Amino acid sequence: MTTVAKTKVATQVYRVYIKSTAQAVWDAITSPEWARQYGYRGPTEYDLRPGGAYRALATPEMLQMGAPEVMCDGEVIEADPPHKLVQTWRAHFTPETAAEGFTRLTWEIEEEPSGGLIRLTVTHELEGAPMTAAAVSNALKLHEGGGGWSWILSDLKTLLETGKSLGG
Repeated sequence: MTTVAKTKVATQVYRVYIKSTAQAVWDAITSPEWARQYGYRGPTEYDLRPGGAYRALATPEMLQMGAPEVMCDGEVIEADPPHKLVQTWRAHFTPETAAEGFTRLTWEIEEEPSGGLIRLTVTHELEGAPMTAAAVSNALKLHEGGGGWSWILSDLKTLLETGKSLGG
């Protein structure tokens, strides 16, 4: 079992600027087809209405390594396409992260005034979830090529701007 020291920071905020459109960023976040192309490459399922279900599924390779079928789950709180998505989010990476329960995740997609540039801000409220906080910040080093939100958002940006993910 991994021990994680509790920190005073209960909210993590990540911001990335992407040469894209708001709709393309929204689609990349909410579409199963896009989700298979970046990050951990598992499909996502969103029912984009308040109370709708969210699930991020493991890839076949992840399942072979013993990962659970559902890597993350939650519920949509607010969906304002293509500008804002608020949801609950629970990680099933380990029994400890699953036991911490649901956290709150907010995606904000804003067009920069100069045009052609999107500011994507991901705010993850992690009060009472130190193991999940460590995992999403990559403090646990769960992925050899990187991990957590920084890695996922970097890969998303690269895919939208170049048509290729960081993995090739």
